[in-house]
Amino acid sequence: MESSRGILLLALAFVTFLMYQQWQEDYAPKPPVQSDVAAESAAISQNESGIPSQTYQPDSSSDSDIPQATPTEQPVTHNQSETITLKNNVLELNIDTHGGDVVLARLLKFNEKLNQNDNKIELLNRTQNRTFVAKSGLIGENAPDTAKGRAQFNVIENSTTDKGSRLVLRWINSDGVEFYKVFELAKDQYDLAVSYRINNKSSEELNVRMFNQLNRDRYVSSEGGSGFGIQAYTGAAYSTEETRYEKYDFDDMDEANLNLKTKAGWVAFLQHYFVTAWIPNQQGINEITSQVLKNKNVSIIRVMQQWVSVGPQATKEISSTLYMGPKEQEQLEQLAEGLDLTVDYGIFWWIGQPLFWLLTFFQSIVVNWGVAIILVTVTVKLLLYPLANAQYRSFAKMRLLQPKLQQLKERYGDDRQKMSMAMMEMYKKEKVNPMGGCLPLIVQMPVFFALYWVLLESYEIRHAPLALWIQDLSAADPYYILPILMGISMWGMQKLQPTAATMDPMQQKIMQFLPVMMTVFFIFFPAGLVLYWLVNNLLSIAQQLYITKKIEREYAAKKA
Repeated sequence: MESSRGILLLALAFVTFLMYQQWQEDYAPKPPVQSDVAAESAAISQNESGIPSQTYQPDSSSDSDIPQATPTEQPVTHNQSETITLKNNVLELNIDTHGGDVVLARLLKFNEKLNQNDNKIELLNRTQNRTFVAKSGLIGENAPDTAKGRAQFNVIENSTTDKGSRLVLRWINSDGVEFYKVFELAKDQYDLAVSYRINNKSSEELNVRMFNQLNRDRYVSSEGGSGFGIQAYTGAAYSTEETRYEKYDFDDMDEANLNLKTKAGWVAFLQHYFVTAWIPNQQGINEITSQVLKNKNVSIIRVMQQWVSVGPQATKEISSTLYMGPKEQEQLEQLAEGLDLTVDYGIFWWIGQPLFWLLTFFQSIVVNWGVAIILVTVTVKLLLYPLANAQYRSFAKMRLLQPKLQQLKERYGDDRQKMSMAMMEMYKKEKVNPMGGCLPLIVQMPVFFALYWVLLESYEIRHAPLALWIQDLSAADPYYILPILMGISMWGMQKLQPTAATMDPMQQKIMQFLPVMMTVFFIFFPAGLVLYWLVNNLLSIAQQLYITKKIEREYAAKKA
């Protein structure tokens, strides 16, 4: 392939990449699920409450002496429930005393829309139109939660200090066993510590098991488009000891219920920029399951911890962590292994991670994400200078050979075989590699794709301004100025490219209209991505002009 087709190759590769990403979402191989239908039925109670029943079996790997909970369930009180507010400086939660579920999570530092300070992102919500709640509970004989009903807790403590907030709920069963459900929210943190403290005042051994689950409807926000109709992933994900990060979208849930056993692990629902995740005890053997409540159009992903035995007059505690917030990589990495992978950079994550580090490094200096994007673009351009230098030298040499190529075309006319032989002989004589312009371009593509996903996935870019009319780098340019400038820069690059003498008329038309088509595409892209491409094009033009002048001087010196 001749170097004059390099821009077309890049554009087609980019579109192909986006199509591949969408194909991965729709048709990639699904993770394994348990094929034993009987075991699956035992693991997931197909009731419309979405709460696991007491028919869960104790883990065979441990605590095998614990008997299965019997179906005799204690009637649960249904006094008037209330929602209790738990708050720190970044998160406001509503917790329902009926069951002790988190039914609202408001992110106090994130506006729903730009400059709307009174309208904050509500990650979790339970309304007539929305269902996204974080449930947790204990199952077992005479435990607070059953498929038939849930405990109505009483508020024992609701306090706030300089270190954070704390809520304690209590429920006592008919045997006098006290169940304390404790919520602790530290200052500046998006993770909520949820624990059960069981005080067994009865004369019988008590066997309980904690579950943590997310119930979510199928709503997908329109925020997060990247152009070409591609949207950031919205759906479930989980982690096991073997697989650190696996997506399991709504269609997967419709096809089969998950039923996996693993040490540690976590479950989550993802959306653009934000994640909600349950992290159970990372030392135990946990079960990850899923369920669909078809009559409510609600999907559930759940993690069940090991059975715990609480002897007579003994006390034990079972705990887990609920994260509700932005995809903050450093904090997610500290909470659980693989949780930071919910910031999904795709197949080129190994390039995306250092690029993100570089982006945050520059931002810490210039305190402007737009300027940081420009500095990252310059840095990447410098690092790839040797490759780009070879590419543009090839372009420059091919440009100087255009008159000779035109003479060959006039001499051989439509005899393509003789034309090709003459061209190869001329390339060999002039020491020009016609592939020299394409190969460096191909090598640079993974870097571009990685940076594409870094800019798309980084919540820090959301509502971040550049200057003047660009007040949100994650949104499209409202006046189309950046896309138009990008198109002009692309046209300028094209004019500097050598035009192949053998290029047919159809290819020439495609090359002529390519800047226009790409401008139209980029109108829908986030401004941060367009800014990157524009700066990259301008640097490429400057570099190519410099190298072309240098090659022309070298050729002139040879002739002299």
